[in-house]
Amino acid sequence: MAENFVVVDGGVVAPKGFKANGHKDRKYGAALIYSETDAVAAGVFTTNKVYAHPVALSKDTLVNNKVFRAIVANSGNANCFTKGGMEDAELLVKKAAELLKIPENQVLSASTGVIGRKMPMDIIALEVERAFENITLESSNENASKAIMTTDAFPKTVAVEFEVNGKSVRIGGIAKGAGMIAPNMLHATMLGFITTDIEISKEDLTNSLQKATDESFNNAVVDGDMSTNDTVYVLANSQSGVKYKDCKEEFDCALTYVSKELAKMIVSDGEGAKKLIEATVFGAETKEDAKKASMSIVRSLLLKTAVFGADPNWGRIAAAVGYSGAEMDMNNFDIIISNISSEKQAILVKAGEQIADCGTPELKLAEEIMKEDKIKIIVDLKRGSFENTAFGCDLGYDYVKINSEYTT
Repeated sequence: MAENFVVVDGGVVAPKGFKANGHKDRKYGAALIYSETDAVAAGVFTTNKVYAHPVALSKDTLVNNKVFRAIVANSGNANCFTKGGMEDAELLVKKAAELLKIPENQVLSASTGVIGRKMPMDIIALEVERAFENITLESSNENASKAIMTTDAFPKTVAVEFEVNGKSVRIGGIAKGAGMIAPNMLHATMLGFITTDIEISKEDLTNSLQKATDESFNNAVVDGDMSTNDTVYVLANSQSGVKYKDCKEEFDCALTYVSKELAKMIVSDGEGAKKLIEATVFGAETKEDAKKASMSIVRSLLLKTAVFGADPNWGRIAAAVGYSGAEMDMNNFDIIISNISSEKQAILVKAGEQIADCGTPELKLAEEIMKEDKIKIIVDLKRGSFENTAFGCDLGYDYVKINSEYTT
């Protein structure tokens, strides 16, 4: 359906009844997101078999409770693969609950940072206290966004609003993530916190979040590594007075948009990245084939380096689709590249035949497009009606530098 929402300011504090703030002192930080009234919650987590203690704790909390009021997140330490890590995860939740004066089982948590190092709970607890002090003074989406950053170059936030029978519904979110980003919930470390004032059941919220995740975060790749800590939460507190059953399609569309925008910000901020890549595959026999092919394109290290070097090497796109496992006919498919924010478009391959060759206008146009900072790759497999869009980034020198010095 057509988008019927508008983008607004405010991030996670745009919906009614939500407050947020954070504090970061050099390496370590903490953020709090708080609903003034009872909310339902949904979450999706990493599928890595090595997972962090806050992931295990919050999974249980989500299953065993119906009412939620807050999210607490820390940066600088992943609280994963550490002795006493579960106790530290519980202490983080306890600290937030005590400050907010709510039950511990109404607090969800998340951590991001270095794996295998014990949480410096004295420092983290102090950061939570500072985040709480800030939230009592004013609500700041920006401070909360910055507090969860690690190698991120910029904070990531978005919010939208739509109307139902004269009443406004808002959805807002913040996220962090720049490296170790790979699909299937999720990435490393990718954290996403979304709030909404819709009235919705836990079951419907969970289903809507899963669909949004499949179209957004699970289509994003920076380097193909999967985090131990990936987490996305949604809190819904009903304060808009609008019921989900009265705007199901509108809400699902808006939640997917928010999730996609956050996912694109994450891949745009891939460690050392300069360019965003969107790869859309049309004409696939199945949705699975469309996803296989589009994800294979944005995963390809050769393609990523070609984008970094502004080289319209369409052979790398064709090869990535060919080994993706998707059904295709090498003698009948198209490859087109364009700029996301303009109408420039270069046809590289048409019906399996090379169009852009040395000295041709199409190749010159392709070279111009590849210098842009937002590249769209379009592949038409000409076999069916299914499509999928995946998100990725280029790969350059700074990625190696950042990750080779991450713990030193």
